[in-house]
Amino acid sequence: MFPAILLIVSFLVLIFVGVPIAFAIGIACLLTIWELGLPMLCVANQMFTSIDSFPLLAVPFFLFLGRLMNDGGITDRLLKVADAFVGSVRGGLGHVNVAVSMLFASISGSAAADTASIGAVLIPAMKKAGYPVPYSVAITACSSILGMIIPPSILMILYGAFGNVSIGALFLGGIVPGVLIGFGQMAYTYVLAVRYGFPAKPRTPFGEKCRITVRALPVLLLPVIILGGITGGVFTATEAAAIAVAYGLVLALGFYRNVRLAELPGMLSEAVVTYALPLFCVATAGVMGYLIAYLNIAEDVAQLILSITDNPIGVYLMIVVFLLIVGTVLSPITAVIIFLPILQHLGDVIGTNPIQLGLVVVICLTMGQVTPPYGICLLIAAQIGEVPAIKAFAAAAPILLIVLAVVLIGILVPDIYLFLPRTFLPDALI
Repeated sequence: MFPAILLIVSFLVLIFVGVPIAFAIGIACLLTIWELGLPMLCVANQMFTSIDSFPLLAVPFFLFLGRLMNDGGITDRLLKVADAFVGSVRGGLGHVNVAVSMLFASISGSAAADTASIGAVLIPAMKKAGYPVPYSVAITACSSILGMIIPPSILMILYGAFGNVSIGALFLGGIVPGVLIGFGQMAYTYVLAVRYGFPAKPRTPFGEKCRITVRALPVLLLPVIILGGITGGVFTATEAAAIAVAYGLVLALGFYRNVRLAELPGMLSEAVVTYALPLFCVATAGVMGYLIAYLNIAEDVAQLILSITDNPIGVYLMIVVFLLIVGTVLSPITAVIIFLPILQHLGDVIGTNPIQLGLVVVICLTMGQVTPPYGICLLIAAQIGEVPAIKAFAAAAPILLIVLAVVLIGILVPDIYLFLPRTFLPDALI
């Protein structure tokens, strides 16, 4: 019992005093291993094992693809498509914000990249058009989390790799909740637009819509290539990421010609550095995951929860509350690696489908991207909008309730999450 307490308490204390997450995890694990008398070599072994994963190679490819999209003018074309189709609806720029995030999500898989690239364009535009600044920041941050829900999702890749769950099935399962969240955010925007008189842009003529769509068609084909290839069994998620980058390079260098060949080394190095930082966290979190399993903490937590309630819905609700709390202080990637053994053990006990559980975990943890103090997407958007983060969070709270409602619907009606995986990848649900 003492080693488990030492692991948890030392980790929390280190975070409280401001030690970076990766080092807090590593130090807590070293103290626990020393207390248990285990060989220190197991730290290096577990760190290597945690990152020695072929699916993890998809992450740097998608990070590079996101950078390529921004510098290659691809994001601008997605903005024009979204503006042409939903900009004329009451509260047009708010709808454009959500719609372009849905399109961006289907390519990049990163919420922070979505916030930075789209927010830099739309937040100033919304301020100029008379939208309340807290709302402009909130809708940008909240819609950006679709980048981790609508496939391809970097967080789903990590969950599938470490949880031995089909990444393709997770991708398919994320489509319906992602679209529901996007439409829910648009509905909320429309209600606010009617109540407060948000402006609408002039309607785009049909012919112009067609021209804009045709120009952006090569970009819009990218998610079809990624998801179609994975679900069709043509290639894995990692191979899909590599193919997507190759396709993106053709668009950026040859088709749109907004990126010069000399710029690629800098873009590649930035993607590597961006990947290396969370990868170190993944490595140390893998050691903590090993200790959680070694100390049977997952079983103890499951017994504690089941002593309170053995109702599957009740257990699910406790998982949701736990994830929402964890998401406020840990990055989604770190939280998945550390707590995956506990979450999957609870899922096995209540007999839930692994795909359904994975989607609940992913969506709940993505909400942490908007909730202080971690809330990286909220902080980025608030900085762009030059508004205090607390005001932005107050405006974001009703939008986050929409996300939470989709989570609860998926718990009560599993087919919302499982319909597409069951249809196209039935073997993954066995």
